[in-house]
Amino acid sequence: MNASSIGALLHRAASLLAIIGGLTFCALAALTVVSVLGRTLLSLPVPGDFELVAFGTGIAAFLCLPYGQLNRNYIRVDLFVGRSWPRLGGVLDAAGGLICAAIAATYAWRMTLGLVDAIRDRDITVIIGLPLWWAYPFAVASFALLAACCIYTAVRDLRGADQAG
Repeated sequence: MNASSIGALLHRAASLLAIIGGLTFCALAALTVVSVLGRTLLSLPVPGDFELVAFGTGIAAFLCLPYGQLNRNYIRVDLFVGRSWPRLGGVLDAAGGLICAAIAATYAWRMTLGLVDAIRDRDITVIIGLPLWWAYPFAVASFALLAACCIYTAVRDLRGADQAG
């Protein structure tokens, strides 16, 4: 498998997760509107609305991370390099990507252990009894994909640095 097909596969997977994350955010916004209107107009809020929003927000945010990495949709401050040294900038970006990959892989590993614990302990939310382990597979998949995307972008940055030098 060559770099362009790996990149295309990563882009498709990250885009799919980001779309699911975006739709989840939209559903949570609708849930909040329904709950607020129900509470205000009928004194009848959606039971567990705070739990559902907290649960869903975490899932949706995790799902968007790989897409943000591939498309550089994050805040970046060029304190050391700026635009003057493209080769050094590429090397530093690659180093940052590898550090982020290590962190994301560590999170994926720790979330996997958390998943096992949450299933074993049968942890649930307080009001509606939603099993907490349901959120963990999304986090594990997102962080594993994020680690792969970080490695991919690091390699891409290094190749760009080699071409800039």
